[in-house]
Amino acid sequence: MDHEQGGIPAAAERAAREGDSVLAPHVDPTATATPATPDAPPPDLERTADALARPRSRSLETTVLTVLAVLYTMYVAREFLIPIVFALLLNFLLSPAIRRLARWHIKPPLGAGFVVVLLVGGMGFGVYQLAGPAQRWAASAPQSFAKAQRELRSIIQPMQQVSRNVEQAANAVGAPSSERKPEVVVQAGPSLSSRLFGTTQRIVAGLVEIFILLYFLLAGGDLFLQKLIKVLPHFGDKVKAVEIARATESTVSAFLGTTLLLNIAEGIVVAFALWLLGMPNVVLWGVMVACLEFVPYLGAAAATVVLGVAGLAQYDQIGHALMIPGAYLAINLLQSNLVTPMMLGHRLTLNPVAIFIGLAFFFWIWGVPGAFLAVPILATLKILCDNIASLAAIGEFLSQRDEEERRATARAL
Repeated sequence: MDHEQGGIPAAAERAAREGDSVLAPHVDPTATATPATPDAPPPDLERTADALARPRSRSLETTVLTVLAVLYTMYVAREFLIPIVFALLLNFLLSPAIRRLARWHIKPPLGAGFVVVLLVGGMGFGVYQLAGPAQRWAASAPQSFAKAQRELRSIIQPMQQVSRNVEQAANAVGAPSSERKPEVVVQAGPSLSSRLFGTTQRIVAGLVEIFILLYFLLAGGDLFLQKLIKVLPHFGDKVKAVEIARATESTVSAFLGTTLLLNIAEGIVVAFALWLLGMPNVVLWGVMVACLEFVPYLGAAAATVVLGVAGLAQYDQIGHALMIPGAYLAINLLQSNLVTPMMLGHRLTLNPVAIFIGLAFFFWIWGVPGAFLAVPILATLKILCDNIASLAAIGEFLSQRDEEERRATARAL
């Protein structure tokens, strides 16, 4: 026992001196083992290795339990995981800037501090500039909703009449009036101010955690990649790991940067279109559109509803009011069906089914933050699968339809 305990550190030191992985096993060829019984046959190591290499050796029950455990952990630990995922995605986005600063002889800790301070300052300045218009719109929101309801009353009045008729018919065939109706007891819940304060406190705490973790990730540079290279046992695996890490980081950074620029450009175009239509607070609406565009489908639906209510509250004529959400929908359709595929290409474009399922899944697991993270996570997973041969099939299922392949398949059929 003493010899074995002393051999483990010695093997690790020898592996470190020779440049091998610290996880590489140390095998003693002179060691012998006593059979379980005197008449036991010698073990067939080749047969054992073949059995372990077969897919049947993998337990389906273990896989199912592992997946369920991962899902449960993602749901329970969402407050812990969401800031980490945000920080990792921002690290992918900003790592090229840190390396460029390093070429200018600015060390990663200083470059990371400069980038994070610039990011925090830009967000703070934007929030400060938009706080006034947002507060004014929130203060006038009840009146805006009431006016919008009055404008829509002429459109929905027939449906309301049908609803009243159905309700009267249901009351006519209902229980006798002598029957005692159940009493409804309304329990007082937490006040609106306490909910807002609690939500704001959680958001601020999450942002602080994201920026602190982001700084350490950017300042660390290639620390984790170096650790991964160190623990890999073979030189070929080390080279492959570096290639996959570099390709994944470069592609994810390009995807996130392009998506961010496209959303900002769409917000600017929408703000300009609303300004031409005479809408106030166009900067607020442009920022709202740029943020909601990170959530596919649901973001566009929410932006359409909000702009529709704002248009109905601003204009008395329904036709003029509906031009506000109509202009946004026209710009959104042009951006999503023409500009985005042209800028990202087939390799970085996800198919709508994968987007919808991923959006529903992450919204179910992590709520609204999960909806914002769904597409970047799916894109990162696709890029990672594209760079790993054994996972290439998953990346192909996540990708958009290739028109050239579709035409070739149609001709072959």
